[in-house]
Amino acid sequence: GTELLKQMQENPPESLKTGPTTPIATKDMAFLEKVKLKGNLGDLYDARDVTEVVYRTMRDLMSTDSADRVASELHEDTLPEASEKALHEDLAKLWQDTNPLVRFLSNIRPPLKFDDDTFFYRIKQEGSIPESTGPKTVVKAVFSATKEELSAERVKEIAGVLPGEVRELWESA
Repeated sequence: GTELLKQMQENPPESLKTGPTTPIATKDMAFLEKVKLKGNLGDLYDARDVTEVVYRTMRDLMSTDSADRVASELHEDTLPEASEKALHEDLAKLWQDTNPLVRFLSNIRPPLKFDDDTFFYRIKQEGSIPESTGPKTVVKAVFSATKEELSAERVKEIAGVLPGEVRELWESA
């Protein structure tokens, strides 16, 4: 048996290199891991930063009451096993924005109105998106991971404020 194992390690059968693959099941992954994987991002810090920018842009389209209802449903820890505090945050904190000034301004101003191009432009400019991906890819990744955390009612409420193509990404995520 030992000799056979040694032979297989030195010269593995070709059949091990081909065959069916199993997609990664993301339902049990932490939020930031999902965003990193689906958004083709290099690390978890990129996933956190992009999520914050996407959330800020979404909130800008929403009333304060609507944004508060979404925040009330976001309870998951972004990366529970993280040793670094920067990655170990409550998802609702990212939704409400980690910058206190931005969070304050979000609560006092009315919803903004802008189109798809402005939405994606903001993500591209503010999100520092790596060249390995694009704004639509990361937006869809954040949308997909977020929708798993929300009730059907909140998902529908958010869809109602998003412009055309952004709404299509939300619905397909």
